Amino acid sequence: MIPIPSGMRVWLATGHTDMRKGFPSLALQVQEVLRRDPLSGHLFCFRGRRGDLLKVIWHDGQGACLF
Repeated sequence: MIPIPSGMRVWLATGHTDMRKGFPSLALQVQEVLRRDPLSGHLFCFRGRRGDLLKVIWHDGQGACLF
């Protein structure tokens, strides 16, 4: 279990996302669509077309994580 710091926000991208995308493409989507900094320490969640897949990106201050 990864501890999540208090005060962390969770951002949900509306619509569906191509699940073949990696961290760089998803981070670009965070910047362009959500107008947020992907390195801010918040969680950014993306849903696949069918709704059965979820990708989450998070930068913990030391490195980027893609779940």
